[in-house]
Amino acid sequence: MTLQGKTALITGAASEMGLGFATARMMARAGARVMITDIAADAVAARAEELRAEGHEVAALPQDVTDAAGWDAVVAATVERFGGLDILVNNAGIAVLKWMDALEPSDWQRQIDVNLSSVYLGCRAALKQMRVQGTGGSIVNLSSVAGLVGIPGAAAYAASKGGVRIMTKAIAMECAKENIRVNSVQPGVIWTDMQQVAIKDNPDQYDAINAAIPMGRMGEPDDIAAMIAFLASDAAKYVTGGEFTVDGGLTAQ
Repeated sequence: MTLQGKTALITGAASEMGLGFATARMMARAGARVMITDIAADAVAARAEELRAEGHEVAALPQDVTDAAGWDAVVAATVERFGGLDILVNNAGIAVLKWMDALEPSDWQRQIDVNLSSVYLGCRAALKQMRVQGTGGSIVNLSSVAGLVGIPGAAAYAASKGGVRIMTKAIAMECAKENIRVNSVQPGVIWTDMQQVAIKDNPDQYDAINAAIPMGRMGEPDDIAAMIAFLASDAAKYVTGGEFTVDGGLTAQ
């Protein structure tokens, strides 16, 4: 699998232990030119510097993924820097986890804006550029196992991730004949910064979570990055409209 000669744009890549940075690192090592973005401007710039120190072509931009005009600017900057856009990974997201009686309308809207509307905006901006280029492309949208099964206290999060999953299929049908492939990835419980914070607040949950996973352990960011990199590569040239669950067997039970 190689991404040599391809340019990727990856959102939500500021966290050292996050899925976005793991994906950026894996794609860069596979030969891609990579633009990473995040609302945390200093942190995402630091991640880009780390990858450049390894000898990779990587740049960073601050981005609020809920801003439509900002999306056009980021795509334009990526094209100006690297000459085109072949891959988009819509990874940026937040988790608003509240039971329904505590879930305020503002919580709901913020969750939908960041996790679902941003994916619409990203796909829209990337598709315009990919169609201008006329050489196809690959879009990978991050959903979640919460978009597949019911999880108490995750109504807003589940709605956003379930929306990403089915929206991905609809977009894939719209651009399949143009060789622009659109797929979603559903991570299970992954040992990211977000998960570490959750476990710190609820340490008794660590063993219980691992016990619930058939493989007996949480996944690592590279487990998700590997699936995303595959879908972005020409090795997946006949794959579109798919949903790929990477969860150690959690949802197969």
